[in-house]
Amino acid sequence: MEVPCIAVPRADGEESRQALATAGVLDDDHQIVVENETLYIPVTDPTAVPDRFETTIRELPARQTVQTPADILGYEPSLERLGDVVIVDEDDSDRADEIAAAVIASDLPVRSVLNRASKIKGELRVRDWELLAEREDPDTDRSPTETVHREYGHEFLLDLAAVYFSPRLATERHRVVDQIEADERVLDMFAGVGPFAIPAASRDAEVVAVDLNETAIDYLRENARRNGVSECITAVSGDVRAVADDYHGWADRLVMNLPHSAGEFLETAVDLAGEECVIHYYDIQHDSDPFGPGIEAIRAAAEPEYDVGVETEHVVRSYAPHELNVCLDVRLTRS
Repeated sequence: MEVPCIAVPRADGEESRQALATAGVLDDDHQIVVENETLYIPVTDPTAVPDRFETTIRELPARQTVQTPADILGYEPSLERLGDVVIVDEDDSDRADEIAAAVIASDLPVRSVLNRASKIKGELRVRDWELLAEREDPDTDRSPTETVHREYGHEFLLDLAAVYFSPRLATERHRVVDQIEADERVLDMFAGVGPFAIPAASRDAEVVAVDLNETAIDYLRENARRNGVSECITAVSGDVRAVADDYHGWADRLVMNLPHSAGEFLETAVDLAGEECVIHYYDIQHDSDPFGPGIEAIRAAAEPEYDVGVETEHVVRSYAPHELNVCLDVRLTRS
């Protein structure tokens, strides 16, 4: 059936789909089709599509009805999907088991269901997990906590039991990466499995990715290989403070995504900064003054050696009651 749709590059598919959903014009009755690295995403009302998209007409198949966990349960459970893993956060064990059974019985392409069993803890920022249910998959020998997450045209292999990863930051990561230009020298001070570093390298930046978690660095190297950017990334296992001397004055751009304690690494960031350097500084602060403490800390570390210019004050998400996860995009220019 011919229906109105937009045509976008495959790498922009998730961002475009979310934009259409936000605008209320995403057509859920027809399937998204990919052809020659172009995605055709159906829309309900071409006249209400955001101006940055051009609409066209194309024959798209009707979406097949699938059975969801909500269909089985009779209520909408709180779920988070990460690749072929579904995550729940339930204190009630009976309810957790009920949800897990419904997920496995549904048509979702899921291999395992995990329940959060602890808060994020330790220097490596990992948590414990309870395996609630698992669907047999003869095509893989991956553990139930290991999965492949796809984000803005890149894929990331990771083990939730061994590394920190948040799919909720996908839009924020894309916002930062979209600012990177070819030949920039980018240093990710807390790189994890590479969700900032690998897209940066795909934009032809030279990337150094550092993380204290040796397992995360192993995954980062594998993910660089999977995404075809191994030659553009130097992956370093260790405390970024211990390797700073090797990259003194090197960076054009620094990513500091360690919100609770990034301030402890600002002196190192200044040491890594080149003549001009943009810092993406992540912080958790009270909503009464979410940006002031971070700006003050950056100025204290960088001035008078650098002039400090705040380019963006950005709220990433709500973190807790009256607490915000924020990002400051700050440009340092040597005085």
